[in-house]
Amino acid sequence: MNSCTMKLFTGLVFCSLVLGVSSESWFSFLGQAYDGAKDMWRAFSDMREANFKNSDKYFHARGNYEAAQRGPGGAWAAEVISDAREDIYGRALDLLKHGDSGHGLEDSMADQEANRWGRMGGNPNRYRPPGLPSKY
Repeated sequence: MNSCTMKLFTGLVFCSLVLGVSSESWFSFLGQAYDGAKDMWRAFSDMREANFKNSDKYFHARGNYEAAQRGPGGAWAAEVISDAREDIYGRALDLLKHGDSGHGLEDSMADQEANRWGRMGGNPNRYRPPGLPSKY
């Protein structure tokens, strides 16, 4: 079981046991989390497809924004996925490129700022680079 799955499982157990979430709320939360995870995947896929310089913060904010619009479950999924992505992806790149991935602490902090902005309902277009196709 990878760390992202473990965080998901732990969070769901916490919500149900400690917070006393009813079964109806539980299924709603799960649905929101699932849809939020799909929103995050779509933003990631669009970022890879666009391959547009200086657009990563926009896609970070957009994925988190769309996921959080689903409700508490979506916001939770966005936070877990964003944190895992920064922890795992950044470290893996640094190991592969011997500490010179361009994804150091400063970039990771800027990504997390964009993630929080989106989750809090901020307009992702704040981070949209000029010239990014309107498709995105």
